[in-house]
This record gives sequence, structure tokens and C-alpha cells, in this order.
Amino acid sequence: MTNLELQKKANEVRKGIITSVHSAKAGHPGGSLSAADLFTYLYFEEMNVDPKNPKDPNRDRFVLSKGHTAPGYYAALANRGYFPVEDLVTLRHIGSYLQGHPCMQETPGVDMSSGSLGQGISAAVGMAMAGKMDGKSYRVYTLLGDGEIQEGQVWEASMFAGAHNLDNLVVVVDNNGLQIDGNIEDVCSPYPIDKKFEAFNFHVINIDAHDFDQIRNAFTEAKNTKGQPTAIIMKSVKGKGVSFMENNAGWHGKAPNDEEFEVAMADLAKIDEALQKEV
Repeated sequence: MTNLELQKKANEVRKGIITSVHSAKAGHPGGSLSAADLFTYLYFEEMNVDPKNPKDPNRDRFVLSKGHTAPGYYAALANRGYFPVEDLVTLRHIGSYLQGHPCMQETPGVDMSSGSLGQGISAAVGMAMAGKMDGKSYRVYTLLGDGEIQEGQVWEASMFAGAHNLDNLVVVVDNNGLQIDGNIEDVCSPYPIDKKFEAFNFHVINIDAHDFDQIRNAFTEAKNTKGQPTAIIMKSVKGKGVSFMENNAGWHGKAPNDEEFEVAMADLAKIDEALQKEV
């Protein structure tokens, strides 16, 4: 896909995030919006997946380690064709297969259930190791939050990945600078993130999370890196695309009311209009 096509698709993902969280009256819009471009690139460009055959043993795997940003994950899966976009409004409803955290038993396309921060990367490392042991060519991707990497388990998993030269693994850190309690530097600074991963034998790439050229180049570089896992540290804007949510920690885990929903969707409609003019 062209960058413009990816931008348009990412905006549809953002609409899905706002629509689903508003319908649920609960959820995590801020970190879902900051990772929307990443979700879009993975599912529409990078990963070898087939919505018609979601359990293909040779498919690439994705683990959402920061499981609370499931609204963004679900919106990408829906737009990719794993299930109807219309079902996004059932987020967190009783009986829905779209619960607050991903469930691999219930949701098409979900490779690993997640929720407890720090555990997703361990599952991804296990998948990557299994691929190596089985002689498979699939690749494994996982997305972590920058607040999440305050968890010690993240670094245990990273140590293992680096020690075993898992070059089929790509760890992405969504560095939007904010977590539920505020600025990550004020809570428990994880900086310098890149140097920490380098110390665990990772090839590290720093990018702008909202620049598809940089995203594309980073994943190409990761594929060409041999003998080391790759960590992509993407500097992002929490709440990206919605004016009153951007860089606001208060929107980490809060749903917009009806009035806020209308403003948010109007913001995203303006992005659509701007993208149409680029055609």
C-alpha cells in the first residue's frame, strides 16, 4: 500500500477506536490512538497473515503486550477483515467476543491473550524461539507500552531473546511518554530505552511513530538484521488524531461522552478531508 492509503486506513482504525470505546463507556483510547499507525502497518503491509485462515501455522504472529489498548488492535483486525467492523460497538459488552483485553479463544486473529503488563513479550519470545526450533520462517511481533517496560519481566524476556539471537523477533515500544499516573519520567523513568535494549543484544531503531516512511524503513531494516532481535522505539503522541486527547494522560483509560465523541469524530473527519485533497 502507498503511504496515503495507509494514512487513510489508519484513520479508519482511529474511528473504530473512538466508536468502540464510546459504545463501551470504558476502555483505553489514548494508547490505542498512539499505536494506530503501527497496527495499520503491521496488518496491511508487514505481516504475512490471511483473515480467511487465521490459524495458518506458517503465519506471522503478533502479541499485544500492552493488552489494554485492545480497541486499536480490534479496529485493525476488523478493518483487515477478521470480523465485521460493525461489531466494534460491542466492545466490553456482556457476551461480546471483543472484551477489554484480547482473548485468543474468542477473537479471530488474536494470537495470544494478554492483559497483565510485561507478560506479552515473554509469550512473543517463546513463539520466536519455537519458530527457530521448528525451522519455521514466520516472524513474531510484539507491542509494548513505555510504562509497561517498567516491569522487570520485560527485561528477563529481552535477556533471553538477545542471548538466543532471535532475529525473527521484533519488539516495538510505543513511547508516547505518558502512563496512567502521568509522565513516565515522573513515575519511574525507563530512559534511555534504546541503550537498555542494546545492552541485551538487540538491534535498535528509533523512529517517529506517525511517519510511514520511517515505519516502513524500520521494518525492512529489522528483516535484514541477522543474529539479533530488533527493538523499534517509536516516539508517538498519546491520543494522536483527536485534538483534546493528544498528549493528555487523562485519556489513558477513559471513554468520551456523547459530546466528546462528536468532537473526536469531527476531528477524524477533518483528517479524512485533508487526505482526500492529497489524491
